[in-house]
Amino acid sequence: MPRLRGRYRPLKLIGRGGFGRTYFALDTDRLNHRCVIKQFAPQKQGTKSFLKAVQLFEQEAVRLNELGEHPQIPNLLAYFEQDKYLYLVQQMVAGRTLFQEVATKGPYGEEEIRNLLEDLLPVLHFIHHRGVIHRDITPSNIMRRKADGVPILIDFGVAKQFSEAVMYEPGTRIGTEGYAPMEQLRSGQAYPSSDLYSLGVTCLYLLTGCRPEDLYNPLEGRWVWQERLQQMGRTINPGLADILSSMTKDLVSERYQSAQDVISDLQRLPKLSGAVPGWSASSGADSLFSGLQQRPVSGPGESAGLSLPITALPPLSGLPPARSTPPAAPPHPAAPPPIPGPSSPPLPPQFRSPSQPPTPAPAGPGWHEVKRFTEHQSWVVTVTFNPKLPLIVSGSLDDTVRVWNWQTGQALYRLSAHDRGVNCIAVGSGGQVLASCSDDATIKVWNLSDRTLLHLLKGHLRDVTSVAIGVQGFLLASGSEDRTIRLWTLDRGNLVKTLVGSAGMIKSVAWAMDDSLLISGGLDNTVRIWNPQTAVNSHTLSGHTNTVNQVAVSPDNQWIASASKDRTVRLWHLPSGDKGPILQGHTQEVNTVAFFPDNQRLVSGSSDGTLRIWRMDGTLQQTIHAHTNPIHSVAVHSGKRIASASSDKTIKLWQWFR
Repeated sequence: MPRLRGRYRPLKLIGRGGFGRTYFALDTDRLNHRCVIKQFAPQKQGTKSFLKAVQLFEQEAVRLNELGEHPQIPNLLAYFEQDKYLYLVQQMVAGRTLFQEVATKGPYGEEEIRNLLEDLLPVLHFIHHRGVIHRDITPSNIMRRKADGVPILIDFGVAKQFSEAVMYEPGTRIGTEGYAPMEQLRSGQAYPSSDLYSLGVTCLYLLTGCRPEDLYNPLEGRWVWQERLQQMGRTINPGLADILSSMTKDLVSERYQSAQDVISDLQRLPKLSGAVPGWSASSGADSLFSGLQQRPVSGPGESAGLSLPITALPPLSGLPPARSTPPAAPPHPAAPPPIPGPSSPPLPPQFRSPSQPPTPAPAGPGWHEVKRFTEHQSWVVTVTFNPKLPLIVSGSLDDTVRVWNWQTGQALYRLSAHDRGVNCIAVGSGGQVLASCSDDATIKVWNLSDRTLLHLLKGHLRDVTSVAIGVQGFLLASGSEDRTIRLWTLDRGNLVKTLVGSAGMIKSVAWAMDDSLLISGGLDNTVRIWNPQTAVNSHTLSGHTNTVNQVAVSPDNQWIASASKDRTVRLWHLPSGDKGPILQGHTQEVNTVAFFPDNQRLVSGSSDGTLRIWRMDGTLQQTIHAHTNPIHSVAVHSGKRIASASSDKTIKLWQWFR
C-alpha cells in the first residue's frame, strides 16, 4: 500500500473485519512514530448494514477527537478520505487485552482488581464529564500498555454523546452481551451507570476467569460470583465485594450513578502499600549547589534531603501581599560574577560566536522578526530565555535541547538530551541550571556552564510534560501524563513530595509566591493551586471548557494566566481566586502564554499560528502572524523581545521597535 497523505506508511496488516482493515504503520513526518491505521472498505454500498458501519466508523473518529489527549485513551492523529476509502489514524498502543491476560496468567487477585478500578474509574469520570458513554467496556476493550502496565480504554466505535440518556429504536442491541446492562440490550438506553455496570462485570470476569453468564443465576435474578470464588477456595474483602455488587445491580436506580461515587467508596478501603521508584544522579551537582541550605525533610516513601522553604498555606483569600519583584536566587559558589548591563550583556568565552552585523531596525513601529533559528529536525515545542545571558534554549521532538546566541543568531551547541521528544525546559534564575523533561518519562538537570549532566530524575510512570524551577533555586517541580506532580531537590536530585489528585494528565506547572504555591493545569479543564509543603490541592479554579495547556504567573504574583484548548486565555486573581478577564480572539487552541515584566501585558501563542499581545483588561493590543504552523511555546525577555517556537521546526525572535 502506498503512503497515505504522503506521510503514513502502512507496514503490516494486524486485523480485518467485514467493512475494513487495521494496519500497523509509521508516521514519517514525526520521525517514524508508530501508529495504527483503520481503513474502511466501501463494500456493499447502499445497504443498511453498510450505512450503519459508516456511521460507527465516523462516530469513533468524532469521539476520539472530543476526548483529546487523555493518557489512557488512544489519540486520534488524523481522519481523512483517500481514493474512496475512509481512514482513521490512531495512536499505537503496544500491549495485550485483559482478556488475553487472563487467558495467559489466570484470574486476577483482589489487589489487581483494586488497582484496575483505581486506574480506570478516573477515565470514566473524564469521558462522562465530557458527555460521552463508552457503551462497550469488556476485557477485550481494555489493553494493558506494555511500556508501563497502565490500562488503556479502547474501541470507541459505539460510544455516544448523551444528555440524560441515549435513545435507540426498540430492539437495538448496543454493547456486548453479558457485559452490557439490560437497559442497553432491551431499549438501547445508556447512562454513565451503564459503563460502571460493564466495568463491574469485567472485574467479575477477571476475578473468576468465568464468563458473565456463568456468574449470574437467572432463576433467582442475582449474581453468584462470590459463591464461585468460594468454590475456588478464595475470598475477597467485604468492602470491595460491596462496591462490585453495587456496580452490577440490575436496576439503574440501585447502581452507583457516577464514577466519582465509586472512587469515594474505594478510597475508604484500607490503603495499598507502594514504593517510590529510585533516581540516579551524577556527582557534578555537588559543587554547583554547595551553597544551598541543607535541612532534613521526611515523608512516607520519599527521600530525605532538602526541606521545602515554605510555611503552611493560609486560605486563598488571606494570602499575604505579593512582592513586586521575584527574589534573587541564592548565590552559588560556582556561579560567575554578576554580568553588567540591563539587556544585552557580553557572553563568557565558551558561549561566544563569530559576530554578525546588527539587525537593522524596521521602518515601522511594532513587533518585527529579527532572527530565525532553524536547526531542529522536528517540531520545536518549548523555548525559554536565559535570565542572565543572551541565550535562547529550545527543546524539540527531535530529542534534543539546543542553545542559541540571540545576539548573533548562532547555534552554540546541542544536548542529545533524551531518548524521546523533549516536552519542556526551564532555566533557573541564576542562569546556570537547566532542566529538561521528555516522553521518555525522565527529567534531566544540566549545568549550562560546562554542559554536564547533574541529575537524571526517574519516578514518573508516563511522559513528563512540564518542569519548573523555583525562584529560590531549591526545588524543581515536574508534571506528567501519570496525573502526578513531583517535587525534587535541585542539589541532590531527591524526590521529596508527590502531589496527587488531578483527574487528568498534568500539562503545565508554575511556581508562585516565592515557591510557597504551585500552580498546575491539565486535561481536567481546571487550574489547580497546591500547597507544596502539605502536598494538598488547596483550590481548584474552574471555567475552561477544554484542556488547560499552560499556566503562567505574573512577576508580581497577582495573576495566573491559563491557555486552553477552548481557544481562550483566562486570568485569575491569585490572592483572591476570583475570575478575571477572558481573552478571546484566537481561532484555534491556545497552547502557550507568558507575562511581560511590566505586569501590564501578556502574550499568547496558538495553533492558528498567531501571537497575540494583550493588556491585562483583556484588550487585544496587537496580532502577529508569526508562523504558518501551530505555535507551541512563547517566552518574553526584558519586555522588548519575544521568542516563539513552532511545529514548523523554527524558533523566531521578535523585537519591539518604536
